[in-house]
Parts: sequence; C-alpha cells; structure tokens
Amino acid sequence: MVAEAEDTEDESYAIDCPVLATERLVMRAPCEADIAQLVELADNRHVAEMLARMPHPYGEAEARAFLAMTRSRRAGIAYALTLAGTDIFVGCAGLNMTDRGLELGYWIGEPYWKRGYATEAAHALVDLAFQRTSTQVLQASTRVINPASRRVIHKCGFQYAGQGMLNSIVAGQVPVERYRLDRKTWISLRNWVHF
Repeated sequence: MVAEAEDTEDESYAIDCPVLATERLVMRAPCEADIAQLVELADNRHVAEMLARMPHPYGEAEARAFLAMTRSRRAGIAYALTLAGTDIFVGCAGLNMTDRGLELGYWIGEPYWKRGYATEAAHALVDLAFQRTSTQVLQASTRVINPASRRVIHKCGFQYAGQGMLNSIVAGQVPVERYRLDRKTWISLRNWVHF
C-alpha cells in the first residue's frame, strides 16, 4: 500500500476506530505498548521502500510520531494488526483521506509475509469504509514492483484504474498502479463468498 497525496479533511469520510476482529487478527488503535514491536518490524528497508511515508531507518522517535498522528485522526484511521489471542503486533492498516478520496493502506512486517494477514485486514477495512462512511469509491495503490500488494488489492475486488507516480520518503519518485472499488461493486461482491 502507498498513500499518495497530502491528507485532507472531509467529514463525509470520518470514521470511528472500532476494534475489528477477523478470523486471525484483532485490529485496534496503535498504542504505547506497540512501540517496541512496531520499531522492530518497521525498521526494514524492504517494507519502507514500498510505502510513501515510512522513513528508514525507523526508530522510537518515528514510532512515537506515528502514534501521535494516529491519535489526531486528521489523516484517517490507523490500526495495529495483532494476532488474535496473543496481541503479537504484525503490521498496520488503515483508511487515509487523500485528495483522490478515501484510500486503503496496509503493511505487514517481513516475518509475517505470505500468511494472508494483509488480505484479511484489507477485507475488514473495505467493509468498514463502505458500512461507516458515505464514500462511493475506495482507492488503493501499489508500487509496480510489489506483486504481493497487487494480489491483496485484487482479492478485495479492486479494479485497475491507471498508473501514476509517488514520492516515497525512502525510494524517491516511483511508479505506482492505482486501483478503485466502487460501492456498487462492493455490494455485489458481498453477495459472494470472499475470494
């Protein structure tokens, strides 16, 4: 996931941050207790290169700045992704307000890749976005060199909407693929079993 533009405030996208439980995850607001695990997983160039706003190196100061930003909710909502029953932190996901509208974002720490956690979290956030806001279209984007993120986006029903460029703190100016999912398509997909 990548977030593309400066955040904007729009009350039609305002969302509370309820605790969400999926089959294997508990998704909750990030907190002070997450800092050590957040730093351990986020201080990874392979993760940071795929995102717009994650710096590298990533230390305690960056984690505290992230927590402060999530508490303000000016940028949308952010979730800590934790394993159900253990509270082990595995990554983050959220819904960000951008100039293009509400955008889905996520990252998973490298030790937890290829287990389906990003897809599980993304499904929960897509449902939350359409159930709790008036948004008609949800956005997502990924670096063109990130096939794992592209698979997550496709599994959620997003459709390709074009390419663009992203200014990444770590990687500089990079090409991205943009995707969109409209409310009508989401409703039709809800009648099917999840991919």
